[in-house]
Amino acid sequence: MLIPSIDLMNGQIVQLVQGEKLKLSFDDFDYWINRFSKYPLVQLIDLDAAMRQGSNSALIEMICKRLPCQVGGGLRSPEDGQRLLDAGAKKVIYGSSLFTADGINKAFAAELKKSLGEDALCFSVDTKNGRVATKGWKDSVDLTPEEAVTWLEDYTSAFLYTHVDTEGTMQGFPIDVAAILRACTARQLIVAGGIKERAEVDALDAMGVDAVAGMAVYSGAMDA
Repeated sequence: MLIPSIDLMNGQIVQLVQGEKLKLSFDDFDYWINRFSKYPLVQLIDLDAAMRQGSNSALIEMICKRLPCQVGGGLRSPEDGQRLLDAGAKKVIYGSSLFTADGINKAFAAELKKSLGEDALCFSVDTKNGRVATKGWKDSVDLTPEEAVTWLEDYTSAFLYTHVDTEGTMQGFPIDVAAILRACTARQLIVAGGIKERAEVDALDAMGVDAVAGMAVYSGAMDA
């Protein structure tokens, strides 16, 4: 399954390269919302919240009323997730708050499951240079994605894996990484980072892995 992405920053839809360099920006929300309306799920990320430099909450509420979204970016408490679910999100994505300097915060993961229910949860495991990246991909934890997924599997219904090294580059997603992660979990597995063509989405789908596409869609390289 292809999952289109909407990344928000400074009140606009944006596409960044490796989470840092702004490549594309749009403010024609109706156009993209209408274009993505045929999809069963759209990924909606508040980059300002993820980077701890603001919020696009009004836009998120508007988009969640019009599209079936899983929403993330800067969620730090069960209450943060509940607010998004109340606003219409289908799932909420937790990432950095699941990790500490020493590893995984399993107590927080358990609290989220108890408060929100695992069906409402998607846990984000992003990696840079083979290690879990946190706080807008500025920090890292000494964990491999395989370790993180294995430890967190009991608390969520889905995992989102972003390969930061290829994010926004349209150089292709490393299919071998998806295969390894698929073997680590029975949960829904969604991957992102560098996907450039429909053939990759089809190959991942054949493995039972869903794909998030951003740059390829917004640049016109892939139809959506």
